[in-house]
Amino acid sequence: MVGEQIMQAMTTIQEVASVKQVFGEPKTVGDRTVIPVAAVSYGFGFGYGRGTERTDGQTTPAREGGGGGGGGQVRARPVAVLEITPEGTRVEPIVDVSRIALAGIALGAWSVFWVSATIRKVARARGARPA
Repeated sequence: MVGEQIMQAMTTIQEVASVKQVFGEPKTVGDRTVIPVAAVSYGFGFGYGRGTERTDGQTTPAREGGGGGGGGQVRARPVAVLEITPEGTRVEPIVDVSRIALAGIALGAWSVFWVSATIRKVARARGARPA
């Protein structure tokens, strides 16, 4: 039963994980065609447990266990636009300013942490020297 559910989930993942998820439907206006491009990621997990507990020394289990579980996530984010014209094809990246800002904040916090840790260490080393 559990094996069937896992195989069914894997079949569904294979059907969904296609190039159609990455490249959107082309839109044509005049002689210009625009195709959206996305980064798609999938993550899934399954679990199952089973157990018995023998408290009286008999071979017959006093209790039986069970379990199960699963979860998943699908994430898609736009990364670029393909623009096809008679002059040629261009790729216009989509810049996510929120990710850039968060990376800058994280870098700033990391720098402040290590600079302050270094200053504390130097201050302790100077204070520990005999005069």
